[in-house]
Amino acid sequence: MAWIALVIAGLLEVGWAIGLKYTEGFTRPLPTTLTLLSMGASVALLGWAMKSLPVGTAYAVWVGIGAVGTVILGIVLFKEPAGVARLVSVGLIVAGIVGLKLSH
Repeated sequence: MAWIALVIAGLLEVGWAIGLKYTEGFTRPLPTTLTLLSMGASVALLGWAMKSLPVGTAYAVWVGIGAVGTVILGIVLFKEPAGVARLVSVGLIVAGIVGLKLSH
């Protein structure tokens, strides 16, 4: 159950990272509210997952999911560059996440 909570926390991290772009410096009420709710839920789920998972593993997986998801959505939503080096780097992050899961 902790791993499921951790994955959801990571996905919520993607949501708030992308949401920050839409808040336009916290000047838009609805995106700001949704972003702040996503932040709170993400951190709460991360904290809950850490009750039974090692802190280093949980935090690294949370950050990794957030980073990979945010890069992918940045490419899709904001037409950010998707060069080979960038995609290989994302692949290395995914490999690290899988490695941490397998080593737990």
